[in-house]
Amino acid sequence: MKYDQQTMPLFEKLKQFRTSEPISFHVPGHKNGTVWPGNALSFYNSILPFDVTELTGMDDLHAPHSVIGEAELLAADFFNVDHTFFMIGGSTIGNLAMILATCQPGEKIIVQRNCHKSVLNGLELSGAKPIFIAPEYESRMDRYTAPSFQTLAYALDAHPDAKAVILTYPDYFGKTFSIKQMVKYAHECNTPVLVDEAHGVHFSLGTPFPTSAIEHGADVVVQSAHKMAPAMTMTAYLHLNSTRIPATRIAHFLQMLQSSSPSYPLMASLDIARSFLANMNPEQVDEVLTSTKQFRQLMQESDLWRVIPMEENDDPLKLTIHINQGLSGEDVAKMFEQEGIYPELTTHNQVLFIHGLAPFKQFSKVKQALKRINERLKMEPNHATIDITKLFTKPIQELVFSYQEMQQRKTKQVKLNNAKGHVAAEAIIPYPPGIPIVLKGERITAIHIELLEHLLGHGVQVQHRNINNGISVFQ
Repeated sequence: MKYDQQTMPLFEKLKQFRTSEPISFHVPGHKNGTVWPGNALSFYNSILPFDVTELTGMDDLHAPHSVIGEAELLAADFFNVDHTFFMIGGSTIGNLAMILATCQPGEKIIVQRNCHKSVLNGLELSGAKPIFIAPEYESRMDRYTAPSFQTLAYALDAHPDAKAVILTYPDYFGKTFSIKQMVKYAHECNTPVLVDEAHGVHFSLGTPFPTSAIEHGADVVVQSAHKMAPAMTMTAYLHLNSTRIPATRIAHFLQMLQSSSPSYPLMASLDIARSFLANMNPEQVDEVLTSTKQFRQLMQESDLWRVIPMEENDDPLKLTIHINQGLSGEDVAKMFEQEGIYPELTTHNQVLFIHGLAPFKQFSKVKQALKRINERLKMEPNHATIDITKLFTKPIQELVFSYQEMQQRKTKQVKLNNAKGHVAAEAIIPYPPGIPIVLKGERITAIHIELLEHLLGHGVQVQHRNINNGISVFQ
């Protein structure tokens, strides 16, 4: 069947419904925007009439058979997969669903250690037994990237009963790796591969962007539509491209995890984002790439940081600067924010910027801001740095306790500086990127404590109940 990728069936249905001037005797309570505070209405009045419920002809996300089903079919056709599911809870929901659909309590699952917290939450909810594979430290970038093929192969050989492999591709910084080789070997071991591709929805555009894990044969691929495509926050796609995992199981857990009253504006933005990507022509892509090169050249003019070189298969929309004089990424990011420029995330010594899928128009403003930032940075003294090369010392790691054991154990609070040797009772997560430094069920080391104290000392946001008053550990 030939699909018209210019159509947006869900969006067009909502637009048609709006023009019919319907009278609402149904939820939601704002009644197509007629019940809304006047001082806020001007900001919301164009979207509220789209915020409807499962009325006749509007379809049902959990049993799609008309406009939502058509929108999902169009997405599956564009992304070249067997089935695409719309999600309005972000990639988080997709990561949870693909894990729950794959393994039972106590079953092994091989997991890339530097994964998003949602993957870890999915493991805990499933009761699986994670076998963590450590990422490699790359000195050129001064950070951990992805596990090596050898590490994954060793884990698969050592645990042939693993029910799945979970990988993160690309990483938050746009770095890719030899996922094709990994998928091939996992499939030779009769093990499905689940991929958190939250930052790769635009890989569907093809060269010069990296190749999606979909094309490399992954069984399930989850993509955040809102991160790199023009979709609203909390929107994502789950792509199923395999018979190893039944679509009915994925659908079952998605209907359990997602709201029974999904947002139509969010779903329609998934329809719009797919159409945008499908109709982006080579000339538009070239304009974007020209803009990214201009931005990279501009950022390279400072001698107070270095721009991390982009390798052949990396995402050109991502740009990372490495701070030279010991300042934390958070310190430098705050200087950018004071100039009205907001980066995506910081680490202890790096700042990530994300270019959009349209040419940037404010280079002159950025150039002036960079001049002021550089002048201020020259006044800053050098700061102590931290060695993170020993953060992941074991290629294969298991938790000290199973998730079932953790539920039965008592906990206590200890000060962070006294936590060495204890087993963490909750994850400690700098956010963004949302990758835990300490896992729930992991033994806390001196390097964990040193890195956390360094981050906290520089004002990095850490997701923890109240880390300054102590952390929760198992007795």
